[in-house]
Amino acid sequence: MEFLEWIKGIASQETLQHIGHIGIWAIIFAESGILAGFFLPGDSLLFTAGLLAWAGHLNIYYIIIGSAIAAILGDSFGYYLGRRFGPKVFSREDSRIFHKDHVERAKQYFAKYGPITIFLARFTPFVRTFAPVLAGVGRMEYGTFIAYNIFGGIFWVLSMSLLGYFLGSVIPDVDRYVLPIVGGIILLSLIPAVIGLTRSRRKPS
Repeated sequence: MEFLEWIKGIASQETLQHIGHIGIWAIIFAESGILAGFFLPGDSLLFTAGLLAWAGHLNIYYIIIGSAIAAILGDSFGYYLGRRFGPKVFSREDSRIFHKDHVERAKQYFAKYGPITIFLARFTPFVRTFAPVLAGVGRMEYGTFIAYNIFGGIFWVLSMSLLGYFLGSVIPDVDRYVLPIVGGIILLSLIPAVIGLTRSRRKPS
C-alpha cells in the first residue's frame, strides 16, 4: 500500500498540474530510456494525465503526441546504450552477471522473441525500462526494433491516457478511486511478466 501511495504521489493531479506537459514527457522518456528511471510510474502517470485532460487542466492531444514521441525516443536511446556499451560491460570472463555468454543469449532471444518482447514490455513496469537496452546488447535488427518501438509506444500511450480520459467522463468523482485504479493497472501490467516467468520455470533445463 505504501508503494501505491508513493506512485499516487508522483502521478497525482497536483504533481502533474505543476510539472505540466513537458514534465510528463520528461518522465516518460526517462522511464523508457534511462536505466535510473525504472522506478517511475509511466502507466499511472498517463492515466492520471488523461483524467486531468478530461477535467480541462491538460491537453489530451499534447499528452498523446508528446508522450508517444518521448516513449519512442526513450526506447531508442535505451537501445543505443545497450548496443554501444553492452559488449564492453559484458566482456569479463570472470563475472557471473556481466559475462559475455549473456550477450550471446540475448542475441538468440531477441532474434526469436524480440518484436513481441519490445511491444509487450511497454505494458510491464521495470521491464519496459530494461527491454530496449537488452535489445541493443543482443544486437536486435534495428529496423525491426524501431517498427515495434513505434507501434508499442503509440499503442501504450493511447491506451493508458484515453483510459483515464474515458473513465473521467463516465464515473462521477473518479479521482477518489485513483489509488485502487492504479493498483489494478499495476497488477494487470505484471501479468505478462508472471506468465513468462512461470513458463520459463516449467521448461526443462
